[in-house]
Amino acid sequence: MDPVVIPILVAALVIVFLVASSVRIVPQARRYNVERFGRYRRTLQPGLNLLLPVADRINTKLDVREQVYSSDPRPVITEDNLVVNIDTVLYYQITDPRAAAYEVADYLHAIDQLTVTTLRNVIGSMDLEETLTSREEINSRLRAVLDDATGKWGIRVNRVEIKAIDPPHTIKEAMEKQMRAERDKRAAILHAEGERQAKILTAEGTKQKDILEAQGTQQAMILRADGEAKAVELVFQAVHRNNADAKILAYKYLETLPHLANSDNNTFWVIPGELTEAIRTVTTAFGDQSATQPHEAPDAGADHTSAEGGTPELDAGWSVSLDAAAAADEAGRQAAAAVSDAKAEAEAAKSPQTPRRGQTSDDG
Repeated sequence: MDPVVIPILVAALVIVFLVASSVRIVPQARRYNVERFGRYRRTLQPGLNLLLPVADRINTKLDVREQVYSSDPRPVITEDNLVVNIDTVLYYQITDPRAAAYEVADYLHAIDQLTVTTLRNVIGSMDLEETLTSREEINSRLRAVLDDATGKWGIRVNRVEIKAIDPPHTIKEAMEKQMRAERDKRAAILHAEGERQAKILTAEGTKQKDILEAQGTQQAMILRADGEAKAVELVFQAVHRNNADAKILAYKYLETLPHLANSDNNTFWVIPGELTEAIRTVTTAFGDQSATQPHEAPDAGADHTSAEGGTPELDAGWSVSLDAAAAADEAGRQAAAAVSDAKAEAEAAKSPQTPRRGQTSDDG
């Protein structure tokens, strides 16, 4: 090999090495910290960057996108001396690559420890129930402390969330019993409210039903009474318009008497005291004129009272009967006979050719 070719090849290799070591391509969302002779020089931005060969070197490569860090469950003591395990989720982002590389040795470990100490301070001032119901407050206080502490490290904490709060097993059982009792209580209350509403609605429905039935009965009675009043008024007007005399009224009176005993529930019936007067009226109206003429008055000097007791004596043709049934039958027969005579006289009045009862023919 030619001795001149060897130095040329060596020089070419050196040039290639220098060019390769001086050119750096940084990806998007990445930052490279460059040191020159061991001292921080600058931070390379995404794209093509040139370095001084041999003098410059890349110390740290950082990702400036938002990162998620989930810590392991840590035991924390509450104010009521209960140990709960709490694990958190941290969302952070590197804003200053130089501070993140040179201000803290391990920023993830530092953030984790700071989160644990802050949690113990916050949870230590709360009881278990408040801890379980105050996650938003705990998150806000954690973020405020972490943001203030990590600002000088070139890190911004965007969010801190409590992923889980795990109380002891005995506390879980007690909480389950409490929740079961609360659910049973709410169920009993809702059931009682439902029964109460049902009873109220039932009572209101019964009340409305009774009111409507009473109103319906009232209206029916009013309408019935109005109908009866109008019927009586029409009958009264018809009687007065037709100028009915005592004969018609007595006849209708006697026609009504047989209906008194028509009902099956009647075990006895009473003959009104006006029966004899009605019979006398009908007899006077429709009977024989000769029969209606007054009899000769008895002797004025005749004494109808007994000298010894002063008790009035009845005529020989009449006798007082103590049997009420016989008297009722006798009155009924007399009423029937009077009605028959009245009908016969009415027929005779319609046909004048037929000689009236009680009168004799001139030819005979």
